[in-house]
Amino acid sequence: MSTSRRPATDEVSWVLTPLLELPGVRHALIATGDGLVEGASPELDRASAERVAAMTATLHAASRAFTTAFTDEEKPRLAQTVVESDLGFAIVVPAGQNTSLAVFAEPDAQLGNIAFQMQVQVDALARALASPPRQSDGAQR
Repeated sequence: MSTSRRPATDEVSWVLTPLLELPGVRHALIATGDGLVEGASPELDRASAERVAAMTATLHAASRAFTTAFTDEEKPRLAQTVVESDLGFAIVVPAGQNTSLAVFAEPDAQLGNIAFQMQVQVDALARALASPPRQSDGAQR
């Protein structure tokens, strides 16, 4: 069963739209490393999005510290952090410099598909942010 969702509306939230169309994905969010909301799925109200962004930053930092504690590597590069509960899965992936992408999915969601699409969207975001703005060449067409 597929439900149509509204596209996300914040400046970089276009990254979230394909994720929100995946079966079982309930919410998605882009957060800065200091816990600010860069973009969120429409179903998350502002207060919830801010809490999730803060927790995303905390979870990502804790995961990095946890890995460091086991390995003594000072700056491990995380691929993803997954939290499983009876309500579903929270997945956090790095999404560029000081940014994370987080998704919450239902317990029966296909995690492999979601993780793959998250990486596709992170790559798309990186390309978009790296592209210089287009400038008019002054020629009329």
